[in-house]
Amino acid sequence: MDPHLRDLRYFVAVAEELHFTNAAQRLHIAQPTLSRQIRQLERQLDVVLFDRNQRSVALTVAGKELLDGARRILDLWAVTNSSLQEAGEVLRVGIQSAIGRGLLNDLESASGHRLALHPASWNDASSGLAGRQADLALVWLPLPDQNRYRWQVLRTEQRWVLLPETHPLAAAETIDFSDLLDEQFVALPAEAGAVRDFWLGNDARNGRAPKIGAEAATPEDKLEAVSLGLGVCLLAENNVPMYRWPGLTARPLTGLAPCELAVAWRADDSRPTILEFAGRATDGGFAVIEPAISA
Repeated sequence: MDPHLRDLRYFVAVAEELHFTNAAQRLHIAQPTLSRQIRQLERQLDVVLFDRNQRSVALTVAGKELLDGARRILDLWAVTNSSLQEAGEVLRVGIQSAIGRGLLNDLESASGHRLALHPASWNDASSGLAGRQADLALVWLPLPDQNRYRWQVLRTEQRWVLLPETHPLAAAETIDFSDLLDEQFVALPAEAGAVRDFWLGNDARNGRAPKIGAEAATPEDKLEAVSLGLGVCLLAENNVPMYRWPGLTARPLTGLAPCELAVAWRADDSRPTILEFAGRATDGGFAVIEPAISA
């Protein structure tokens, strides 16, 4: 029978330590067990691998030959095993709210990896990254605690406003954001932090505080609040179709910077699968997904 990888690991440890007790401690096994396994390997190969006496252990010519080959075999297995683990790895993708039909299949096809979606609430601006429920996330920038994350922008979109059809500005083809500064807004939950500020248009208010008419934790909450006249809200252009509702309309805005949809991951996660996923995303593999996440 051919030697097992375990036998080769035992042999390499003894060959490198040239001391059975030290090698056993390195392998976290008992010294008699290690000695027995080496003798069994020698019988199996029909060679003497070590010259032993009470004072020293030395490699024989056959032992030196095996050491070189055993190291190559173990190194090759380590690389192969790593590739196998990555091929079988399921990546968890955090995403907030309304998910486009077929999104999981589109992402899997583009990335080449098996994916599992982690639905995240609007209370979690990191979409599961912060709590490690997700390996990657599709998010609208900005992210909270930006030093903790890395990201690649997938696409840039214009911001629109959702408002009742009876609103005085509803008939305009486009609306300048300055005309909305005194409006009541439907805001994301306070836990959303910087993302909440962004979807209130705080980046274009010059320090002027927004008026909050209601908070919404789901797309349904947002639709209901705008329908009840509690406030208007900002949307990403590609998500406008998701908010079609009797009595509501959406208009493009001027005077606001565009929004950015990104794939994000933790800064301390340097797994090749994560970096490869992000690389394929920016090559255009995900750009056809509409809508991706709601805001």
